[in-house]
Amino acid sequence: MSTLTPRGIVAELDKYVVGQEQAKRMVAVAVRNRWRRQHLAPELRDEVSPKNIIMMGPTGVGKTEIARRLAKLSGAPFVKVEATKFTEVGYVGRDVESMVRDLMEIGVNLVREEENSRVRKTAETAAESRLMDLLLPNSFGLEERASTREKLLQQFHLGFLDEREVEMEVVEQGGSIDIFAIPGMEQMGSQVKDVFSKAFPPKRSRRKMKVRNAFNVLVQEESAKLVDQDALVDRARERVEQTGIIFIDEIDKIASVSQNRTSDISREGVQRDLLPIVEGSVVNTKYGMVRTDHILFIAAGAFHFSKPSDMIPELQGRFPLRVELQALGREEFLRILKEPDNALTKQYEALLATEQIRLSFTDDGLEEIAAFAEDTNARTENIGARRLYTIMEKILADISFDAPEMPGAQIVVDRAYVHEHLKDVRDDQDLSRYIL
Repeated sequence: MSTLTPRGIVAELDKYVVGQEQAKRMVAVAVRNRWRRQHLAPELRDEVSPKNIIMMGPTGVGKTEIARRLAKLSGAPFVKVEATKFTEVGYVGRDVESMVRDLMEIGVNLVREEENSRVRKTAETAAESRLMDLLLPNSFGLEERASTREKLLQQFHLGFLDEREVEMEVVEQGGSIDIFAIPGMEQMGSQVKDVFSKAFPPKRSRRKMKVRNAFNVLVQEESAKLVDQDALVDRARERVEQTGIIFIDEIDKIASVSQNRTSDISREGVQRDLLPIVEGSVVNTKYGMVRTDHILFIAAGAFHFSKPSDMIPELQGRFPLRVELQALGREEFLRILKEPDNALTKQYEALLATEQIRLSFTDDGLEEIAAFAEDTNARTENIGARRLYTIMEKILADISFDAPEMPGAQIVVDRAYVHEHLKDVRDDQDLSRYIL
């Protein structure tokens, strides 16, 4: 994070999200403030709270993508939840605290991956040693065993032994039905599993497997021995509490419209359940207690029929920053098709290249697609950049289907090609509503 300045964060986000400069600047400052907070004196550090954000804008303009890319950039534990998934405590549905438990699980996995990468070389060396013991019979003498072991190790490094089979002990994976995999009971299920795992150690059985698979299993076992699990959990908890990001989507769906507050009593209940989590509380997880005081919450919603002021006042106060994302037009659609590192055009070119087909797009063809996307969004529901998915799939449906039978073909998608493949939905307005 020390090298990620707000300007640098915006530049990285620009590679994947077109436009929305105000939203990018706001989230970049929010993330940088977390780094600044870590460098404050301890007595002041706990007083600085994260400035939670509400992003308002129609669907398909980049709200979720901004938050997801932001978390990836900062290496922070990140979880995306739908506000509509939760219901008021007492109703059937997921408990709001489950979002913090999910975040902690992600944090533990993130730190475990980092630790496994750190000890990878040592674990691989130990795994190779164990693998050679499995491959070599005990009948060899010491000198003969050492020279044979060296030859086998060279052959293994060159990949000559990958298909050879070896017999080894592995931990049996339980195949029982998970009776706790129902909404609201995930935490109870994990606690019961922990109790049973301590009371009944996992069984080990002998199995035959290929050398390459056996090596991967041994590396995992050796990595687990080298990593201190308690220290790992402590580091993960620290990272979740200090840098975790929770993205709450569709928050406008739990805001009661001012004219009709009695329509759904559980909406306000969900807000009241969310309030202590966002304000700062302690949540019990399988890894211990997790404080939410310094977790950054980013909420998003279209707010077509409600507005942020329809939320309960206490929750409004916990989201002090508001930013409106703009609807996308022809220029933005054209940039989305051309500029991002993961642009749709690049994806389709790469996909069809696997069938030895060279696909290319001309500027006038992309302009026609962008104009048609804007026109369709105006005539029907505005679903933002997601409209490009339906249009591109419609244009390239025939090529995608026939691709295996036409290797070596060169396809150029120009204005005429787009016109031809969108002719039926362009002429028939009713059909375009169903197809696009």
